[in-house]
Amino acid sequence: MPTLTGGCHCGNLQLTLEIRRPPDQVPVRACACSFCRAHGARTVTDPGGQVRLRAREPAELGRYQFGQRTAEFLVCRRCGVYVAAVMSATDGSLRATVNINALAEGARFSRDASEVDYSGESAAERLARRAAGWTPAQWDAATDQPAG
Repeated sequence: MPTLTGGCHCGNLQLTLEIRRPPDQVPVRACACSFCRAHGARTVTDPGGQVRLRAREPAELGRYQFGQRTAEFLVCRRCGVYVAAVMSATDGSLRATVNINALAEGARFSRDASEVDYSGESAAERLARRAAGWTPAQWDAATDQPAG
């Protein structure tokens, strides 16, 4: 299982992404929402993978929500980099989508990003899609941040 690491520019937010396929075989998405467009985000998920998140200084972790408020976008308050979005599934698990621009080896995801527009989804549809397709995630024990 390929393991990729990354985080924000200043190193406060860190992540590890484990995926089942080589990065060049993983579909990449470019969400049409105003937040993702403003950040130039290109995201990936793998429901069979794992994301581990850590904030060296939890007070510098920004959690931004907008629209239906069904996910939290994790942004470093120091350097402004968006690294991932997380949500709590109905079963209590944490799910994430990762911005590959925040990965040290993000260039290994060589597929062109497919543009996606989820604006027509209800909150329930959005949560169900993410629960099924986003990557299981967990916070590093050193990060005093509750899920979602």
